[in-house]
Amino acid sequence: MFFKLTHQDKNSRARTGVITTAHGKIETPIFMPVGTQATVKTLDSTDLQNLKAQIILGNTYHLHLRPGEKQIAKLGGLHKFMNWDKPILTDSGGFQVFSLGLQKENKNGQKFVKIDDEGVTFHSHIDGSIHRFTPEIAIKIQHQIGADIIMAFDECTPDGAEEKYIKEAMDRTHRWAERSLAYHKNIKTLKHKNTYKLTNLQTYKQYLFGIIQGSNNKELRQESAKFISNLDFDGIAVGGESVGYNMEATKNILDWVYPYLPVNKPHYAMGLGQNPSDLFEVVERGIDMFDCVAPTRQARHGLVYIFDKKNKHKLDIKKAKYKNDKKPLDPNCTCSVCNPPLYKGRKQEGYTRAYIHHLFNTQEITGMRLATIHNLHFFLNLTAQMCKAIKQDKFLALKKKWC
Repeated sequence: MFFKLTHQDKNSRARTGVITTAHGKIETPIFMPVGTQATVKTLDSTDLQNLKAQIILGNTYHLHLRPGEKQIAKLGGLHKFMNWDKPILTDSGGFQVFSLGLQKENKNGQKFVKIDDEGVTFHSHIDGSIHRFTPEIAIKIQHQIGADIIMAFDECTPDGAEEKYIKEAMDRTHRWAERSLAYHKNIKTLKHKNTYKLTNLQTYKQYLFGIIQGSNNKELRQESAKFISNLDFDGIAVGGESVGYNMEATKNILDWVYPYLPVNKPHYAMGLGQNPSDLFEVVERGIDMFDCVAPTRQARHGLVYIFDKKNKHKLDIKKAKYKNDKKPLDPNCTCSVCNPPLYKGRKQEGYTRAYIHHLFNTQEITGMRLATIHNLHFFLNLTAQMCKAIKQDKFLALKKKWC
């Protein structure tokens, strides 16, 4: 069984579950660190193991450009390539192509993206080279990369788009969803018969998620939720520009689609996790999985997360007032930066705010690394607290404490 629901909170839609893959189990709800280019920036695999990360993300668009899916497959797949033996999820590249489309043209006057009913043609942001993604190509790339969970190819629409275009993009996403699913199943059949001719495809089972689109239009979102949920996907994702960036819109969208989401499949809010309160809002609405670059990106700019409702749980360690501060980043935090484990039976002191402030002031990479370890621990520990609270039917009490 790919997904097993283990407990439903009595006072909300929050729930716990277990996802089982060839590379291990994932307890939900779960925050997934983002490893865009086969790395979670500034960390290595041992760091992620110590943080108890259960699953990380890779980015199909970026990995296709560098080093290329054939190279990754040749080297044994993404798990071996990056020395990570736990589950990996890859997106389809649809959001990155959408982001390129927001840039009307490059420095040479070329349009970055051209969308047609068959797929998308785009110019690399690195060297301007031309590439083509179709649903079939996106699925094949993800099979070659070797992720445990892969995503159907979709078209993400901007929030301010006209309804006519939103409908066209949603319908195209639905057709692409069917094509993604058909190609995925065909590859699985060929693998089972051991007759496939595609280069170095992974032989373990890979699971495919469909993506709900429809922008901020209630009727279209519900139409998309019904359509995607009725297809034979292993999980259901909610995508779109608003999700994770406009939380009022995100909450509305999740409330609109919730009645149509299959109970026996995992629910994934894509690109969500900028603030601790965001996690509570979506878990309360039945979401099991979420990811965001914010915790690692903010860490590299000296913004760390701590338990501090007054300041929205954020602290800017670059500020001068921390120059002589002897406290750890968060006195109550149990991460290895704030509260290192015992060494030869002796308690060790954590890194002080003053020291980490100094590292950022002198632009030392170690500062970014320590802040990243702390921030990821913060989000992973918070979801672990949510799991415990849900099992005790105390999720709303935990939310009240934090929000």
